[in-house]
Amino acid sequence: MSVEKNVVVIGGGPAGLMAAEVLSAAGAKVQLYDAMPSVGRKFLLAGKGGLNLTHSEPFNIFASRFGDRRAALQPMLDAFGPEQLRAWALGLGVETFVGTSGRVFPTSMKAAPLLRAWLHRLRAAGVQFHMRHRWLGWAGEESGLLRFATPGGETTVHAAAVVLALGGASWSRLGSDGAWAPWLKELGVDVAPLLPSNCGFDIGWSEYFSTRFAGQPFKSVAIEFTDSQGRRFARKGEFVATATGIEGSLIYAASALLRDEIAKEGSATLTLDLLPDRTAGQVLAAVTHPRGARSLSSHLKSRLGLDGIKAGVMHEVMTREAMQVPEQLAAAIKAVPLRLVATRPIDEAISSAGGVRFDALDERLMVKALPGVFCAGEMLDWEAPTGGYLMTAAMASGAAAALGALDSHN
Repeated sequence: MSVEKNVVVIGGGPAGLMAAEVLSAAGAKVQLYDAMPSVGRKFLLAGKGGLNLTHSEPFNIFASRFGDRRAALQPMLDAFGPEQLRAWALGLGVETFVGTSGRVFPTSMKAAPLLRAWLHRLRAAGVQFHMRHRWLGWAGEESGLLRFATPGGETTVHAAAVVLALGGASWSRLGSDGAWAPWLKELGVDVAPLLPSNCGFDIGWSEYFSTRFAGQPFKSVAIEFTDSQGRRFARKGEFVATATGIEGSLIYAASALLRDEIAKEGSATLTLDLLPDRTAGQVLAAVTHPRGARSLSSHLKSRLGLDGIKAGVMHEVMTREAMQVPEQLAAAIKAVPLRLVATRPIDEAISSAGGVRFDALDERLMVKALPGVFCAGEMLDWEAPTGGYLMTAAMASGAAAALGALDSHN
């Protein structure tokens, strides 16, 4: 692409920054716009607990985490997958390591040093950043004339090509508010509804349970869920009780199935195995073991290690009478039914599902209804669990959209 070609990237998250990098490396004049005072805000938030860049599992398993969007995303992941992402980070002077879970992190566990090095390289390559510029859509019918609200008033910008990397609709205070969706719909772009992903759920605990156990973790447990279409999820892990329900890594991993079931049936009931490392027979034997003068709670703590929140949830779902029946108690310990009645609001979710459908894009990620406009990142219609998959696919799609923009002008 000629250096005179002005390519606009809208959105300063991982997808937009990667698009800017690929474009500038090819010689394009890149202008990056973002509504926030600085770029990478959600990126920095993700790094607060240790920046999970990607995952080290075999590529075929990695690609399978994207479910029925695997076919659309795999070409991008083939070009920029976990190994390429780690090499890219090393090129910025940031070494990575594989944690015990297989997740990949910077050795410092921090996002800020990587972002600083990345922005330094982008600025050195000529990328110009325009902060506090909120995109308002297009001026008239020309897809190359863009409207922005700025502190100094509204302005228009002409672009030879546009890469939209506007994010989904979670964590709106960091810039991703989904405001772009109705604008694209009005122009004939097929946009799937934006929904919470990697989210928590409401149960409606009793006041006693909520007051006593909100914020406490369920550790070393397993959940199982089969939806009305026969799709099954079963995994060990941990999650947290909230004031209204549950959230955490194990719940996030099943959130797409649970969310869709609630939307279809009005609720979703999963079963919680409080002692996944013990068989049903072992649990029954421990429950029926003579307890003498000990209370039931003391007995369960002594024989099975059940106390605290695990004992609490048993009382939450079982009657006092049922607790006294060994067979019912043992069965419940291995399969506590938790009825989820609603997802938490999308703005609380780690990520969002839905967005521009792949059928609305060509193989270069260009919007068919808007020649010269490309889409990348979380605003595309895909979702994935936490574990580095979101970051990798966002950056891979940013690179792919940039290559599409370059190709369209060659």
